[in-house]
Amino acid sequence: MQSHHGNDEKHGQLNETVQQHGTLHSDKSSDQDVDQAYVFLSEAHANNETGQSVNMNALLRKIDWRIVPIMFLCYTMNFIDKVAYNYAAVMGLNKDLKLRGNDFTKTATAFFAAYLIAEIPTAYILNKVPVGKWLGVNVILWGIAMACTAAAHDYSTLLAARIFMGIFEAPVAPCLMLISSQWYNKSEQAPRFALWYCGLGVGQIVGGLLSFAFQHVKHQHFEGWKIMFVTLGCVTVVLGFATFFILPDAPMTAKFLSDAEKTALLQHVSANQTGVLNRRFKVSQILEALLDVQLWLLTLMTILPSISSGVVSTYSATLIKNFGYSPPVAALLNMPSGAVSIASTLIVGYGVRLTSNRWACFIGCCIPGIIGGGLMSFLPKHKQGGLLAGVYLVNFVVPTVIITYQWTAANVAGHTKRAFSTTLMAAAFGVGNIIGPQTFQAKDAPEYIPAKATVLATQGAAAVLAVVLFGYYVWASARRDREEVVTVREDASDLVIWNNLTDKENRSFRYVY
Repeated sequence: MQSHHGNDEKHGQLNETVQQHGTLHSDKSSDQDVDQAYVFLSEAHANNETGQSVNMNALLRKIDWRIVPIMFLCYTMNFIDKVAYNYAAVMGLNKDLKLRGNDFTKTATAFFAAYLIAEIPTAYILNKVPVGKWLGVNVILWGIAMACTAAAHDYSTLLAARIFMGIFEAPVAPCLMLISSQWYNKSEQAPRFALWYCGLGVGQIVGGLLSFAFQHVKHQHFEGWKIMFVTLGCVTVVLGFATFFILPDAPMTAKFLSDAEKTALLQHVSANQTGVLNRRFKVSQILEALLDVQLWLLTLMTILPSISSGVVSTYSATLIKNFGYSPPVAALLNMPSGAVSIASTLIVGYGVRLTSNRWACFIGCCIPGIIGGGLMSFLPKHKQGGLLAGVYLVNFVVPTVIITYQWTAANVAGHTKRAFSTTLMAAAFGVGNIIGPQTFQAKDAPEYIPAKATVLATQGAAAVLAVVLFGYYVWASARRDREEVVTVREDASDLVIWNNLTDKENRSFRYVY
């Protein structure tokens, strides 16, 4: 009885608020558009003063320690898989499985083709399924698939293992993007994105150490690369279970927060005007996303650097070995790439936090990538120092992807549109990684000049697109300023903020650049 009365009172409040805002829907479906964060605030009778007793800095630290380490570990293992495959190539995988010609490249491409196809239903799933649970399930399944790679005995079985890996890894980046956008405001998101994305660089370093170690494991019937995949797979499965049970699905359901802390956090993130959680799938938001200029620019800006990423993640150890180094030494020499990735990612993450100039940070990452591509393309083989410097410099391109990921999370509103957009960015990453390995053809060995030139060209094109996107955001924001729409809403209980409006529909929304 009491709960029914509470629901009736809540819906009465929602309908009354809807009537006060002419911009909102007035039919019964309007209640379905209301974000679950607003429902929580309504049931808690929260107002602007409710959360003021909570120390926001302390609350953010508490949240950081709860969710960022899990996200970091998920992305670390996600990338260790990719570099483990890279290192397996110099550990004897090609010889043991009797791979010929472009077989290795085909399996690398198949992984991302499966990854890309699996992104298609992800937007709908993320709109309907608890994001933390979905992430945990997929981490468990990809760990199983990784361990099963050790059972591959020829090209076909290796191909099957890589396809399953691609399917189960596809939801990881969209899940991490959505989770990060739920808990922090726009300026706070950038360093948190950077922290979990540092898992990429850590994966490069740890992968190098593991490859070096497992190359010294000698067994007649169980090669070092197979032991490596089994070990990594088991670790990933354990991480998946931890993710499933530890990572909360949304601030409103976080058991480690009190109601006062949840209220303070939701009031804090209300300034994003992007919402927190809404289970209603709106086809209209998908159609809007497909016609949104910013998303297609962001997509291209993700694809182009990811081509270089596909090159360095899949073939950097092979390139270094072809500079004249032994396989164990090549694994160790690839480790500084991880240090470059970590340093550049942290610099960019905190740079965006301090200056908010995402476009400038993006271009700043592309410039070393262009130089690195040039060194790799034009230096002769005996210039080993310069060639290694080229490989390391290309890793400055790594943060460009996290910039586009965070840009998307900050500038796209409407829950269905956000789920679709984060999935689109992950798919764009997959497209780039499909193209990258394809630039490595057996006929171009050992210098692989076309692949190296591709790295150079894609970085230059990405930098140009960053300037174009910057100009678009300046124009779009100036146009809304001329409309004289109120841009700041002081009251987090205002239904307009939580009514599942897209960035196009909410004319008070302002893009960051």
